[in-house]
Order: sequence, then C-alpha cells, then structure tokens
Amino acid sequence: MKEIGAYLKETRMGHGVTIEEASEDLNMPKGQLENIESGNTRAFKDVYQLKEYVREYAKYLGLDANKMLDEFNDFLFEKTSKISLEDIKNAANASNKEEEKAKVVSPYTVIPTRKKNYFPFLLGAIIVLLVILIFYLLLQGSRREEPRTNELKGIYTREEVI
Repeated sequence: MKEIGAYLKETRMGHGVTIEEASEDLNMPKGQLENIESGNTRAFKDVYQLKEYVREYAKYLGLDANKMLDEFNDFLFEKTSKISLEDIKNAANASNKEEEKAKVVSPYTVIPTRKKNYFPFLLGAIIVLLVILIFYLLLQGSRREEPRTNELKGIYTREEVI
C-alpha cells in the first residue's frame, strides 16, 4: 500500500495540487488523504471504504482507476494471504464477544422463553384413565353372575332337608 500511496502523492504533487485542495475537491478529510498517501491502512475501519477512496483519488488525479484498484487488490491479497486461519478465527471470536457485550437489553427486544404448557398432556392422561376405568367397570359388570336360586346353588335350608 505504501507504493500505491507514494505513487498517488507523486502524481498529486506533479499536477501541482496541494493536499488541502485535493481534500476540498474530493470532499474527504485531509487526514484520510494523508493516510492513503502514507500507506496507513490501519486508519480505516473498512477496507471497502479505503478501496473506494483510492478509486476516487485516482480518478481525481487523472489516473486509470481500474489499474489502481488492481494494484490495491494485489496488495490486499498479499496482506490477507499471510494471515493464518487461527488468527482469523480468533479475531472473529473476539468481535463476536464484543458485540455480545455491546448489545442493549430491553424487555421489548428480549424474546421471552416460552413456558411449557402441561395442561393438554394432563387432560389427555385423565381422559385415558377415565376410559380405562369405564372399560374395566363394564367388564366387571358383564362377568357378574346372575343370582341363582337356592336350588341351583345347592344350598338348602334345614326346613327343606327334613
């Protein structure tokens, strides 16, 4: 990125444009243009924003914007290809933790946990038990013997025997 920034700075100075004039014409803060020219990528939170600034600055200076973006993409590839996968995962985890800490908790934004409703299950169990009880009582009723007379039972009273 330092080479890209140095090239942009040389071109600007070759055209006789001060950094203040470029800043005013591009409607960009002077500090951002200075960071681009010095190759300080850490001053930008978003790489895509930096890429757009480089493109706009190159167009302003009369350079081929596509060629500058190709150079910028090559720089990004070199820089990101040296980052290990473990470092990327650690950075992602750290940013997730920071996001969790920064969340605003409100009763209107928190999704309440649903209380379990056991009523349908309990009602179903009671109905099943009642059906079983009624079925059992019906079976007991059908098994009941019809009352027999004493003669069929073989029970005689004393008077009948004598």
